[in-house]
Amino acid sequence: MKIDMREHDDIREQVHAGISALRIQARQIWGADKLALPQIVVRLMVGVGDLARLARSPDEAVLKEYRLELKKELGNIIFSTVRWIDDLGFDVLECLDLAIEAQEKFAKSGRPR
Repeated sequence: MKIDMREHDDIREQVHAGISALRIQARQIWGADKLALPQIVVRLMVGVGDLARLARSPDEAVLKEYRLELKKELGNIIFSTVRWIDDLGFDVLECLDLAIEAQEKFAKSGRPR
């Protein structure tokens, strides 16, 4: 089975509805204030730093807590990115379309990651 939200309208509508719900929930948490790109980059780098810290020192003794922290940080990136796209006035589906296209192109290029 092949899924491509750019081709399947029903899937695209479901993705849009889910992301719209996340955007609304983010606004309930953070209010109407919108961040500018420099503020977004700083916050994104904090999240990347948290992931780097986890990657440097996975403590096997506290593996359960480590996995929860890793899941939280990855979720933060998704949830925050939905808000940031809205902050900048972009359409989330257009951003996803561009990202999918870029990743497909890179995967087909054969260049090492």
